[in-house]
Amino acid sequence: MLLLSESETQNALPFPGLIDALADMFKTGCDMPVRHHHDMKVPGEPDATMLLMPAWVPGTYAGVKIAYVVPGNSARSLPAVSASYMLSDAATGAPLALVDGGELTARRTAAASALASRYLARPDARRLLIVGTGRLSINLAGAHAAARPIETVQVWGRSLEKAQAVADAVTAAFGIKASAVSDLEGACAEADIISAATLSQDPLIKGAWLQPGTHVDLVGAFKPSMRESDDEAVQRATVFVDTRDGCTKEGGDIVQPLQSGVLKPGDIAADLYELTRGTHPGRKAPDEITLFKSVGAALEDLAGAILAYQTASKG
Repeated sequence: MLLLSESETQNALPFPGLIDALADMFKTGCDMPVRHHHDMKVPGEPDATMLLMPAWVPGTYAGVKIAYVVPGNSARSLPAVSASYMLSDAATGAPLALVDGGELTARRTAAASALASRYLARPDARRLLIVGTGRLSINLAGAHAAARPIETVQVWGRSLEKAQAVADAVTAAFGIKASAVSDLEGACAEADIISAATLSQDPLIKGAWLQPGTHVDLVGAFKPSMRESDDEAVQRATVFVDTRDGCTKEGGDIVQPLQSGVLKPGDIAADLYELTRGTHPGRKAPDEITLFKSVGAALEDLAGAILAYQTASKG
């Protein structure tokens, strides 16, 4: 059985190949039961979350991720998400690989956003705004740059120092000009793509700030109580999701507008299944505002784990 460390997992999952692997898995599908989602009390801190995410392709590969989301880890300078992924042979049950789940989660999440951007961001999108300074922020920059001709990256966070650290890391990793910004409204008005990955309880991105042609990518706010965009952003945009079942139950940016009537189920234009299978074209006009919400799916983990295993096995 292969044991893939964080660095080995990263090296086995280059973004262009990972984006393609996700596209192929959404096209063909797999068996994906509803994931287990459990709140865990942490004395003196916000609740943590345990996620159990199984998926399999009959007769080929099966896997399950055990993930923990711990908001209090930011005060300990630790990642908010830690996880492990067990990949097995679906025909025999034999274990094949234990993959670093934190790196797998970060890269497949960013790759899903980039996959959506292939259909929803303008082909000439060059200015990317990252909202948030967690582990996903650098990955989102790399993934979006693999899907669109990104030339500049701006990073906003509640800590300008952390935002600058992320910007420096983006430049070092991808050779893209990056800088920290303190004016979120101004940065949103200038961006072609806005990618948010935060644990915010309240909207950060206002619809009034969005310019025609902007693509909004909402990655954080994975609970119904959390939110990264306001009602006006949802109303002005054509709304897309990674999976309808997941986003209409878990992501506050979709759940709350559905509950209030601002958004109706039929207003969700398409999910990644429909986009990759060509049943919806995605962006229809250069000045259209598009909004993509993701909460993650076990399908994405399975696709990434298979790619990591196959890549590492060849090495």
